Amino acid sequence: MTAPAPARRPILVTGLPRSGTSWTGKMLAAGGEAVYVNEPLNPQHPPGRCPGVLRATVTHRFQYICDDNAADWLPAFRDTVALRYRFLPELRANRSPYDLARLLRYGTSFTLGRLTRRRALLDDPFAVLSAGWFAARLGCTVIALERDPVSFVASWQRLGWTVYFHELLEQPLLVRDHPELLGLRALVGSQDRVLKAATLWRVTHGILARTPGIHLVRYEDLAADPVRSFQRLYGLAGLSWSAAAERRVRRACTGPADRGFAWPGLSWTGFTARGFAWSGLSRTAFRPMDSRLAVERAARGLTPAEVSRIRELTAAGSVRPGSR
Repeated sequence: MTAPAPARRPILVTGLPRSGTSWTGKMLAAGGEAVYVNEPLNPQHPPGRCPGVLRATVTHRFQYICDDNAADWLPAFRDTVALRYRFLPELRANRSPYDLARLLRYGTSFTLGRLTRRRALLDDPFAVLSAGWFAARLGCTVIALERDPVSFVASWQRLGWTVYFHELLEQPLLVRDHPELLGLRALVGSQDRVLKAATLWRVTHGILARTPGIHLVRYEDLAADPVRSFQRLYGLAGLSWSAAAERRVRRACTGPADRGFAWPGLSWTGFTARGFAWSGLSRTAFRPMDSRLAVERAARGLTPAEVSRIRELTAAGSVRPGSR
């Protein structure tokens, strides 16, 4: 069976959380040819656990999907990438005023997108370990972002985030296909957040480096020259790079980050010093910014000793941009 042309494929933007997936997804949707779908595999509601968007039960962060457990996932994601919104399951599961507003927004965007032959664009960091399945079985153009490990760990430290490795180890098929994850058992229960975040980066890098059919992209390359870099990504994804897309990308990536920002149908205001906040009905973490400053301030909050330690912990790999 011949694979669909890039201009017809759904798009998945993935990578570890805080690697720029929301930003990249929003910029790729700026041209108006794709319907943005935020984190259907997130186990937190919102943005996840919305059966109108994805009619399947997410049980773990970084849910692993492969051919051996795809009986439920494949039909569910086929509906999602075909922009078939399930109104009744969503109404049965979620009835708060916010959920109803979200139903109206997603139901409308899915229906109009399907009628106008737009493509689904999934922004989902929790799909990062399943990126190969999305490429092979759903025919997705997969853009996998990887951030410099120091910048990545610094971001997690500033937010007070940590990783619970038991959520990976409790997935037998994931451990079967990536037995190196068994080495994470020693870190279950550890309070060393720098070590755990650096280890998550290292093991995820190793998995992505072996995954065929995906495009690996450095966050820092996008941030340093967003207009040219996103023009290239539009080409990879089979999207049209228009004057409107360039204008929106330029405005969102090169302007000051302390003002409100208008986007068709949504707005962002009230930026926080911590650099992360859910925004809008999509519950996306994207905010307009001067992307070059994000690179310059990457290691803030870390001591020189911590930076050196992270470099040592992640020395086994650094991303090589391009297709796999």
